Amino acid sequence: MATRETSAGEPRKAYEILAPDRQGAPVVFASPHSGTDYPADFLASSPLDLLALRRSEDSFVDALFAAAPERGMPLLRALFPRAFVDPNREPFELDPAMFEDTLPTYANTGSSRVAAGLGTIARVVSSGQEIYAAKLRFMDAAQRINAYYRPYHRALRTLLDNTRRSFGCYLLIDCHSMPSVGGPYDPDAGRQRPDFVLGDCFGGSCADAVVSEVEETLRVRGYQVTRNRPFAGGFTTRHYGRPAQGLHALQIEINRGLYMDEALIRPTDGMAELTASLTSLIDTLARIDPTRLRIR
Repeated sequence: MATRETSAGEPRKAYEILAPDRQGAPVVFASPHSGTDYPADFLASSPLDLLALRRSEDSFVDALFAAAPERGMPLLRALFPRAFVDPNREPFELDPAMFEDTLPTYANTGSSRVAAGLGTIARVVSSGQEIYAAKLRFMDAAQRINAYYRPYHRALRTLLDNTRRSFGCYLLIDCHSMPSVGGPYDPDAGRQRPDFVLGDCFGGSCADAVVSEVEETLRVRGYQVTRNRPFAGGFTTRHYGRPAQGLHALQIEINRGLYMDEALIRPTDGMAELTASLTSLIDTLARIDPTRLRIR
């Protein structure tokens, strides 16, 4: 997928929905961090080059799950980059030290994500490098949130509501990738990561039977799979997952070393094999019985 740099005044879409002709299963896929549409004024405001900024992307994840629509399940993908605004955070999870003016009282300034520099408007990229050379204005953050974050979540909410109306339940698969080694601000800093981490907020966002089926589907193909460590799920899984009501959300983190050159952000030969494995998982989820989701 080509990376796109857009001019400061050019209108940009926040997201794209790849929809099936008819939805055949109560499953929605979302890729919030694979966007590559970098506004020119954002690039100009950063001392980092484009390659450094792109290391915060979950690169090519939308392509890894591209089979979902042809199997009867929608795929929502953000088009904006994570380094610009992160839709897997609360709407105003912001670091006051990044801003020249005072933040409103409703901003969440004390979360662990903010402390790590990874709020809704990130302070650092995954390597720990500072994104901005100067402080921002709150108005700039609010404009990004209103123009990108909110439309993305409105689209996701619509997909989930439509799925619930059709099937009486839903399963959201929130698709991510992770560096192969823990970064400087991660609890597993410097350690090699498993192939997959399944995040269900320690049982709070998705029924165990569903997580177990995903886990087993990946394990039989030879992958190392763990749950909730180091990633238990973000805002999306916490916000949309209510398994007692038949509303399930599961975060899938994929080790980037399986499919890409992490330094150059290029797919490797492993991309084809991983795509085939994830298509097998998609096929498994396409056959899920909605009654299994309605009862925890």
